[in-house]
Order: sequence, then C-alpha cells, then structure tokens
Amino acid sequence: MPGALWCTFYRSIRDPAKLAAYAALAAPALAAGGGTFLARGMPATVCEAGLQERTVIISFSSVEAATQCYNSAAYKEALAALGDGAERDLRIVETVA
Repeated sequence: MPGALWCTFYRSIRDPAKLAAYAALAAPALAAGGGTFLARGMPATVCEAGLQERTVIISFSSVEAATQCYNSAAYKEALAALGDGAERDLRIVETVA
C-alpha cells in the first residue's frame, strides 16, 4: 500500500504565539496518528514559481492514516489553537510505490 505525505505551506504567519500554541498541540497529535516529520522550515532553494514560505512535510503509512489524523480530536484542538494565526495550504498526497 502506498504511503502518504502531508504537505503544509504557510502562506503567511499572522500571530507567532498562536502558531507556537498550535505546534505544541499538533506535534503529539501527529505522532499519535503515525506521522513522522521529514522536513520543517524555510526552503533552502526555491525554483520556477516557488515561494519562499515555511514548509512542513510529514510522512504517514497511508492516505487514510493521514486523513484520520487530520480529522482527529487531538488535531482539531491544535487547529483551534492556531485559529487565524496563519494562512496555510495543506495537501495530503499519495506517495509513489
């Protein structure tokens, strides 16, 4: 079964304190859901139409596992803490087997 990548791109960070509160709750929620952080931070290089924005990539065993984690009560609590603190683009994509 192919795995999945949870890719989050931070278009803007409006409130660093809300982002920190989110991160404190999100990290254990993501780990409990089987997520493993692969990358987190600003891009080393941007190419073509790439944007210089914070990027987070998390690996999961499947799209289902990633989606269940996103919909979990623990992750919803993290999202509530983030509120309007950041504008993000989050995608869950299946890996190539």
